[in-house]
Formats: sequence, structure tokens, C-alpha cells
Amino acid sequence: MRTTTTARRVLTSVLATTLLAGGVLLGQTVTAEPAAAAKMTCNITQLRHDAQKERNRAAQLRGLGAHAEARKALANANALETRARQCEDAENNNKPPLWK
Repeated sequence: MRTTTTARRVLTSVLATTLLAGGVLLGQTVTAEPAAAAKMTCNITQLRHDAQKERNRAAQLRGLGAHAEARKALANANALETRARQCEDAENNNKPPLWK
């Protein structure tokens, strides 16, 4: 008889603790703002301009014989161009909200 009472108390307290912890976590996830919801703006022309400057710098470095630095500048230019393309695609494929 005594083990049944102890087991019932332990199970009740474990269940209450679990529900309380789950409620706290659920409340935090509902109120937390998702990272993807942050507004982000891109200046596509500026990104492309910076990419072109990096490509010119890479060509100049290659002419001077600094091939490792030229590869880094070219990789940076490619990253800037990719970012500009991603921004342009996001701008073109963005659907307006249903209420507009």
C-alpha cells in the first residue's frame, strides 16, 4: 500500500514538472521572433559594382605575379556576384501578401 502511494506521488510530480517545462518552452517559441523574419535589404547595383572592382583588383594582382591574392580577390568577387544574384532572385520571386 505504501509503495503505491509513493509511486503515485512521484509520477504526479514528474508529470507536473514536464507539463510546466513544456509550457515554458512553448511560450518562449511562440514569442521569439524567427531569425529569418528579420528584414534584410540589398543594394544590387552596389554589390555588382564591388564585384567588378574586386575582379579588376584580381586582374591587377595577377599581372603583378601575386597569384594567391588574385585568387582570393576573384573568390570575393564571385561571392559578391552570387549575393547580388540571390537578392535579385528574391526581389523578383517575392509574392505580395494575400491581403494586398
